[in-house]
Amino acid sequence: MLVGLAPAAHGGNRTGRMFTGDQSGQWLFQALWETGFATQPTSEHREDGLRLRDAYVTATLRCAPPANKPTRDEIARCAPYLLEELRLLTRLKVVVGLGRIGWQAYLRARRALGAPPPTRAPVFGHGAVTRSDDGVTLIASYHPSQQNTFTGKLTRPMLRDVLETARRLIN
Repeated sequence: MLVGLAPAAHGGNRTGRMFTGDQSGQWLFQALWETGFATQPTSEHREDGLRLRDAYVTATLRCAPPANKPTRDEIARCAPYLLEELRLLTRLKVVVGLGRIGWQAYLRARRALGAPPPTRAPVFGHGAVTRSDDGVTLIASYHPSQQNTFTGKLTRPMLRDVLETARRLIN
């Protein structure tokens, strides 16, 4: 499971698929394809033939927040969606938190569901790995936003490395 921030107003909301139709999605789906999680390197719309393998992409919010800065209230209103997704994904082994907001949303959802806490106090940092007694591993990644990719805070090899770690843990 990959947990991001929100569907982009002109990306996921327009195309009907998370991380589709925007620059962040181009980075993410290329990396998913390179690591065997996707059947193709691009995602244009829901009917483009893309299929995910051993992966599920979701977001903390269900609509794009102004200036990509969600309020606590917006996060709380959307939390039931993430909780329900976690209830349905019964074979979850690895979660990739795409950005601090996705990372924190997953940890809050775990607590809300009564899942055991991580074995060590989780600290967000790109590539950080946190394990829980129930067998789920959380991996941190900087979000593939233009702000991070244009500045070099996140590079393609960095994103691919996180997904390769996820692939190894799943296998």
